[in-house]
Amino acid sequence: MEPGDSNSAAGGKTQNASAPPVEGVAGGGTSYGWVDGGLRGTSLGAGVVDPTKVHSEDLLHVWSMPSTANVSQQEAPRPLEKVNLLAARNERESFQIALRPKVSWATSGIAGSVQIQCTDLCSSSGDRLVVGQSITLRRVVPILGVPDALVPIDPLSPQISLHPGETAAVWVSLNVPCGQPPGLYEGEIFITAVKTELDSRTESLPKSERYGLYRELRSCLDITEPRDYSSPEDMISETVIEDRFCLEHGTEGWYDALDHHFRWLLQYRISPFFCRWGDSMRILAYTCPWPADHPKANEYYSDPRLAAYAVPYAPILSCTDAAKNSLRREVEILKSKPHWSKAYFYLWDEPLNVEQYDMICNISNELRSYSPDVRILTTYYCGPSGSELAPSTFEAFVKVPNVLRPHTQIFCTSEWVLGTREDLVKDIVAELRPDLGEEWWTYVCMGPSDPQPNWHLGMRGTQHRAVMWRVWKEGGTGFLYWGTNCYEKAMIPSAEICFRRGLPPGDGVLFYPGEVFSSSHEPVASTRLERILSGMQDIEYLKLYSSRYGREEGLALLEKTGMYLGPDRYTLDHGPVDVMRGEVYRTCRSSTGLPDVHHVRSA
Repeated sequence: MEPGDSNSAAGGKTQNASAPPVEGVAGGGTSYGWVDGGLRGTSLGAGVVDPTKVHSEDLLHVWSMPSTANVSQQEAPRPLEKVNLLAARNERESFQIALRPKVSWATSGIAGSVQIQCTDLCSSSGDRLVVGQSITLRRVVPILGVPDALVPIDPLSPQISLHPGETAAVWVSLNVPCGQPPGLYEGEIFITAVKTELDSRTESLPKSERYGLYRELRSCLDITEPRDYSSPEDMISETVIEDRFCLEHGTEGWYDALDHHFRWLLQYRISPFFCRWGDSMRILAYTCPWPADHPKANEYYSDPRLAAYAVPYAPILSCTDAAKNSLRREVEILKSKPHWSKAYFYLWDEPLNVEQYDMICNISNELRSYSPDVRILTTYYCGPSGSELAPSTFEAFVKVPNVLRPHTQIFCTSEWVLGTREDLVKDIVAELRPDLGEEWWTYVCMGPSDPQPNWHLGMRGTQHRAVMWRVWKEGGTGFLYWGTNCYEKAMIPSAEICFRRGLPPGDGVLFYPGEVFSSSHEPVASTRLERILSGMQDIEYLKLYSSRYGREEGLALLEKTGMYLGPDRYTLDHGPVDVMRGEVYRTCRSSTGLPDVHHVRSA
C-alpha cells in the first residue's frame, strides 16, 4: 500500500463524505483520549500545488490501522507498513487506511482529493479475490466526532476529499467466499493525489459553509414538514422504519422496506426481529412480517443464516377472538416445520413485579396449549418486586427461573447486573435446567458502561469486540440487543441523525439510513456493527479450538494471549486478537473440520 504516482491518476468526481450534521447527546472528540499530532512543514514552497507534478508521497501521509482502531481526525501519522491478514472461508476481515494531508493542493477549501485504486488479490495458483465483490472500500465518517459510519466509496469514481489538519480513514473489507481455494493472496492499494474538479458548487464550499447551507435548507423544510416532539413512550409505539420512510403499515412499500432491512442484517450473522410496543413493556416481536402460510415465511425461517426467529403474539396489541385464532393457526403451521426448533416468543421486556410475571405465565399456558414445546424468551434484570422469593435483591434475581419455569425457556439476563463479578455467573447457571431445554442468554441495554464491553459510540474498538468474547467465556448460548436502528423519530429518510435523549451515544443504533449520506437507499453500517461480526467470528475460532482441546484449554488461550481475562480486563490493542487467531490456525489446521484459511497481504 503506497501513495501512487500522481501522473498516472485517473480523473473523476470526488466523493465528499464529510460528517453529516447530528443532533443528540454529547460525545466523541478528543475526550476519548485521542492525540492531535502536529506535522512538520514541507519544502514545497508557496503557491498552488499541482498534484500531477508532485509525487503523492510529498502531499500526504498514508498508513494502515487495524479494524479495532478509532481513527480520529486528530490521529497522528505513523510509519507505512504492509498489511497481513488471516481469514477463513466465509469470513470477513477488515483493516483501515489512514490519510492525512501534509499540504493543500486544492483551492476549494479542502486540502485536496485522492484517488484510491485497489488491485485484485491473487494467489500463485491464479485464484483471485476480486475488487467490488470480495474487496470493498468505505469511507469512515464521524458521528458526534467519533469515527463510526462506513459510507461506501463508488468503485466507478473512487475518490475522497481530505481537509486541512484532519486525518481521514478508509475501511477495507475482505470477504472470503465459501468456495475460495486457500493460499497466499497478494495485491496492492494505490493512493494518488489528484486535481479536484471545481464544477460542483457544493464541493467547492468549505465545510463550515456547507453546514450553514444545510441548516438554511432544513429551516425551510421545517416550515412545511411536521416535527414530532412527543414523549419517548409515543416515539417507540410505532416503528422507526414506518416513520422515517413515511410508510403505512401493511402496504407493499412497508413489506419491501422490512424485507430489505432483514436481508441486509443477515450478512452480519444477526438474526433480526421487528417490534412494536404494547402497554407496560409488552412487546410484539416478529422476525417475518408475513403470516406462516405465506411462501415468504418459509423462505425467511428456513434461511440457514437465521439462528433464531421470533413468532408474533398478536393478542399483545389486540386481544380479540380473531387475533387468538390467527395465533393458533400460526403455531399449528410452524410447529410442523423443520425450523420450529429456532422459534421463540418474546412477550415482555424486563418484567418488574408479581403481576407482570403472572401475566407471562398466563400467556405461556395459552401458548403451551397450542404446542407443549413452545419456547418463550424473557429478559430481566431483577426478581419480581412484592414477592418473598429471596431475602436480597440479587438472590431474587438469581431465583427467577424458579418463578418462570416452565413458562420461560430462554432466560435472558442483563450484563449490567453482573458488573465485573464473573463469579455470579455460576449462581445464575446453577438455577437452570438444561435437561428441560432451558438456555441462558445475556443482553446489554444502556449499561454496562466503561470499561466493561458494550457497543456505545466512542468506546474502544476492542471494547466493542469484547462483548462477544464475554458471551463465550461466560457460557451463554445466545445474545439479545434491544435495537439496531433506534434513533429519534424523523419524518424523511435524509433527516439529520438524532440519538435518543437520555441514552448513551449510539445505544440502540448500529447502522444509519443511507439517504443521510447520499442518494443510496442501502443502509450504512457502523464500525461497531463490523466489530460485532468480528467478535462472532472470534467465537467460531474459540469453539473450533475447544472442540479439539476442550473448553478449559480454550479459556486458557484467551488468558495466555491476553485477549480477554474479564469484563474489565481485556486487550486495548489489536495484537492479541491476531495472536489468538494465529494460534488456532497453527494448532488446528491439520484437524478435521478446520475452515480453509487464507493469508492475505496488501502491499
